[in-house]
Amino acid sequence: MSVPGGVKKEQGDKMSKSHARLGETAEDYERIGIKRDHIEPREDGARTDGSAGTYEWWYFDAHLDDGAKLVVTFFTKPFTDIGKPLAPMIRIDLDMADGTSHNTIKNWKPDEYKAAIDHCDVQIGDNEFSGDLHTYRIKAAVDNVTVDVTLTGEVPSWRPETGFMYFGDKDEHEFNWLPSVPQGRVTGTYSVAGDTHPAEGVGYHDHNWGNSAINSLINHWYWARGQAGPYSVIASYITAEQKFGDTELPIFMLARDGEVIADDGTKLAFAELGTYIDAGTGKPVANVTRYTYTDDGDRYVVTFTRHRDLAAVKFIDDLHGAKKAAAKLIGFDGAYLRFTGELRVEHQRGDAIIDSFADEAIWELMYLGKTHAKE
Repeated sequence: MSVPGGVKKEQGDKMSKSHARLGETAEDYERIGIKRDHIEPREDGARTDGSAGTYEWWYFDAHLDDGAKLVVTFFTKPFTDIGKPLAPMIRIDLDMADGTSHNTIKNWKPDEYKAAIDHCDVQIGDNEFSGDLHTYRIKAAVDNVTVDVTLTGEVPSWRPETGFMYFGDKDEHEFNWLPSVPQGRVTGTYSVAGDTHPAEGVGYHDHNWGNSAINSLINHWYWARGQAGPYSVIASYITAEQKFGDTELPIFMLARDGEVIADDGTKLAFAELGTYIDAGTGKPVANVTRYTYTDDGDRYVVTFTRHRDLAAVKFIDDLHGAKKAAAKLIGFDGAYLRFTGELRVEHQRGDAIIDSFADEAIWELMYLGKTHAKE
């Protein structure tokens, strides 16, 4: 796979002098100290020390057999305020089959956080996010929601090349990503106000970290993952800020029966269909996002069709006092939207459809910068 430098958009008659790219050269691998086709447990360990100017999080989500959807994230700090020192927090988002939602966030003191560097073992208070690239335990309690689950990998750990995305003339800014468990089996329990339910289903875990405020690097991204029949999918389309040339970074992984069969971003085409303006956030949202991967005579068409929203949040609503006033002054309008709907994977060859599978999926639109008019 290779996404050499990403895809730049024209800026009038000239190109931006700065750039964004996915690290994929031999020199990148050597500098980072990782191997091209081998992921080590330490890559899912702590990659930052939580100091000012850094951020890091470990993320888990699951589609449960009872219809519930669960997301648990351990943060070193809010990624919208990375200038502060270590400020650990946990967020749990639980959407029940009956349509009720529980969205809870809790902060802990810095001395209540610890994380290993040789493998994933993050402790925040009495909560735990730990594993070895194959088997993970996620145990967390925030307000009246409690989760205790095990995630067992069914698709091996994967990353887009190095997983490091560089921004700037000297690659000085980083946004980094490791899908540690692209797909796995979830077992365990979750409870709301003491009412306990079995947590059985399909799950996912990834890990992000960086050294610059994300909203200074990235304008927006679509990110999705899911499973349909024998196929597992991770798909993302990242658009950098204007000062980095509006560079587009396509990321795609398709596995069949646990084996990766497609992951070269240069062979990917992305389309947004049925776009509307979300009333709450004011952001343009595609009702359908489609990733088409073409390799010789084979074509894989991965389509996410929105059925309903799980979340639509304006980041400014989480700010208070002077920070909120400052954000309004500069016109900050970042937003996060999460959707549920149908994932469909079609394998085509010429005019023939070789196979087609569909299932339910979750995906997101993260808007970190101001909305730009479509060309």
